[in-house]
Amino acid sequence: MDPRTGTPVVGMVGGGQLARMTHQAAIALGQSLRVLAVSEADPAALVARDVQIGTHTDLEALRSFAKGCEVLTFDHEHVPAEHLHALVAEDVTVHPGPDALIYAQDKLRMRVKLRELDVPVPPFTEVTEVAEVLRFGAEHGWPCVLKAVRGGYDGRGVWMLNTPQSAERTVPELLAAGTPLMVEQCVPMRRELAALIARSPFGQGAAWPVVQTVQSDGICVEVLAPAPDLSEALAQQAQELALRIAAELGVVGVLAVELFETADGVLVNELAMRPHNSGHWTMDGAGTSQFEQHVRAVLDYPLGLTDLKAPAVVMANVLGAPAPPKMGVDERIHHLFARFPEARVHLYGKAERPGRKVGHVNVLGQDLAETRRRATLAAHWLSHGEWTDGYDVHGGN
Repeated sequence: MDPRTGTPVVGMVGGGQLARMTHQAAIALGQSLRVLAVSEADPAALVARDVQIGTHTDLEALRSFAKGCEVLTFDHEHVPAEHLHALVAEDVTVHPGPDALIYAQDKLRMRVKLRELDVPVPPFTEVTEVAEVLRFGAEHGWPCVLKAVRGGYDGRGVWMLNTPQSAERTVPELLAAGTPLMVEQCVPMRRELAALIARSPFGQGAAWPVVQTVQSDGICVEVLAPAPDLSEALAQQAQELALRIAAELGVVGVLAVELFETADGVLVNELAMRPHNSGHWTMDGAGTSQFEQHVRAVLDYPLGLTDLKAPAVVMANVLGAPAPPKMGVDERIHHLFARFPEARVHLYGKAERPGRKVGHVNVLGQDLAETRRRATLAAHWLSHGEWTDGYDVHGGN
């Protein structure tokens, strides 16, 4: 316990924007969040008081960091499983534990486990030689999707193989570099969805409304809550599926289940056992944000309400522009609030680089189309310093 506040100390491994926003939620709950950051310039290290500099791959740094923490949790899934098992053996409480987290770290193990649990996933196979990809493509059709088993995000670690020739060019090079690989069917999908839930050690579960995620070049650019035109039956199916996965795997904390919607229902694409980009809308649009809920869950507090605060909530990511905007960040924020005072802006304190997630904007409204228009305009303005609808900051339209 923190002797200054009488509340538990939560240790979060990783100092990125997820830790930064978890810190914001912890403040409101009176909790003390300790952060293990690589650098003092990490987004969370810029705002948190209790920061230890170290890496998630250093077991001694993790041991030192865990001292005095009631629970250890993560803003990414990259801590080596053997380190987490060592901490658990030393009576450190870790949520989610290594036996659950491995299924977010290893895509092949995740696919195999979900198939054993009769959870719908795309057809897949491990790849140790190019012939396996050629046989898979002949059976399931081209194109197919090649994935790195570990690592990879925002489109990284994923290769679209359109023909046998593209497999023959790509696969040997990756295998020679030591990249563990798997291949799966390119699913004919209607759209991508995400089911976000939280689960406590007690076993309490809570589910937010299912959302639609919109991707561009492998990066999530928008989240629409709730997913438009999604039947109540399919939404309930997705929520129940996510809650069942969490219970079967023993997940504690927030779990994001990324889904493909197909003509036959939903298939599981990815799992993330931490707060997730698909849940950033909850900061302003839900009864309890994913960050507060994660803190509640890992501390085994009763979970909060997940109801929508408005008929439509849209999150739009702020991505670094191809060229530096002429206006500084402060001036861009000034003009944004002048035009869209209802926009809720969340910037991460990260240097702007092309395509990098540097923040997001949440907008609540009554009509999805109008809410989406305002959110995407606001996010584009913050990243580029220009409006896409001809609006003039000096004189209006």
